[in-house]
Amino acid sequence: MYGGNWGEAFLRCVADPFTQETGIAVAAEFGTSTVTLAKLQQQKSKPTIDVAWMDGGISELAYAANVLDNLEPTTIPNLKNVLDKAIYTRDAHTFAVSTGFYSLGLIYNTNLVKQVPNSWKDLWQAEFARTIALPSPANSSGVPFLFFLSEVWAIPTSDLTPLYNKLRILDVALFFDSSGAASNAFQSGEAIIGAHFSVGAWDLIDKGFPINFIIPKEGVWATDTRLHLIKGAPNHQAATQFINKALSQDAAICLATPIVFRPCIKKC
Repeated sequence: MYGGNWGEAFLRCVADPFTQETGIAVAAEFGTSTVTLAKLQQQKSKPTIDVAWMDGGISELAYAANVLDNLEPTTIPNLKNVLDKAIYTRDAHTFAVSTGFYSLGLIYNTNLVKQVPNSWKDLWQAEFARTIALPSPANSSGVPFLFFLSEVWAIPTSDLTPLYNKLRILDVALFFDSSGAASNAFQSGEAIIGAHFSVGAWDLIDKGFPINFIIPKEGVWATDTRLHLIKGAPNHQAATQFINKALSQDAAICLATPIVFRPCIKKC
């Protein structure tokens, strides 16, 4: 699972209640989606991970790498309570299920940015030089965000050279690999404007930092965090029980508050 406030929420809302109900201990291993995928590929012949949270985009790469098992309604009955758009199936194989939706929006320091930005293009204003934070390609949002920016600038994806040229002249303070790194940059003042996940942004706002999260006129890039059953999981039965718990209404409501998720459960 992810670290930071994400991991805290997953432990409090899913792992701890699961252990209380079943007596089965959960050994949490923290890391970004790309790091988790690398571990799954390394362990492919003998996995030590049973269940993995990974973001959309990395989820599809994990399926292509053949490290994911099928999610069966017979062993995960709460699948029937999940929104259709939150269940990911390919070739009759259900390889992932969402536990919540979130977005990558534009955030800024309200003490240091006097005029509220309303466009992603505002990042190119000279006053923001050396104060911008954007996701790196190592982050699950990095490559999708490039394609999102191509829409913002009306640049065909068949040739992204003009977009790369625009990014080349953008004086960025930080290309962050993780949500935690982005939050740290905004807390320290290293960055005062840029892209950040709604989850991380609202965590900063709740802690009293002078941060605002906005949806620019071009919109935001949205995705979700998904649960996966690992092929060859050493604790297969317990893993399906864990996923079922994560898809319960109690878990969904619990997660929606600390990390500001849009729940994936139909009745939430």
